[in-house]
Amino acid sequence: MRLWNFCKNVVKEMKIVTWPNVRQTRTDTTTVIGTSIIMAIFLGLVDWIVQWGLSFLA
Repeated sequence: MRLWNFCKNVVKEMKIVTWPNVRQTRTDTTTVIGTSIIMAIFLGLVDWIVQWGLSFLA
């Protein structure tokens, strides 16, 4: 019985949700991909600098 009530409440809440439109989804996806690329480049540079710095200690 509790599972049935849970499922009914889920369906009820899903009808209330405001889903993003295609333009908003595209904008958000572009933002995530762009941020991921920028972070990958940044972390790659930091890794390269640390390796270069540690090479002097070896």
